[in-house]
Amino acid sequence: MPVTKANDTDFQQMLANHEKVVVKYYADWCGNCRLFSPKFKRLSESEQYQDVAFLDVNAETSPEARKLASVTTLPFFAVFRNGELVDTVSASKEEAVTSLLNRLN
Repeated sequence: MPVTKANDTDFQQMLANHEKVVVKYYADWCGNCRLFSPKFKRLSESEQYQDVAFLDVNAETSPEARKLASVTTLPFFAVFRNGELVDTVSASKEEAVTSLLNRLN
């Protein structure tokens, strides 16, 4: 499933439309966020996670979405199941995000 950009306007709808969601919170100025983008895209294309919606949310322009996951640092990742927050991690390592994704299964 491709990575979808989301914001405060459509974030709740995205959570409602997908049972499993992983969100990458980023900011335009965040170098580690930019560096992680290709890894996030690769994970989104993995057959293992085909039932997971991958969202990119700009933490600076989407304060409501940011509050739902209590984002503290960037990049920040959160997984949701049935609209409920399951877990979060602040990391730049693919293994940390993979471990987070595996909590959805």
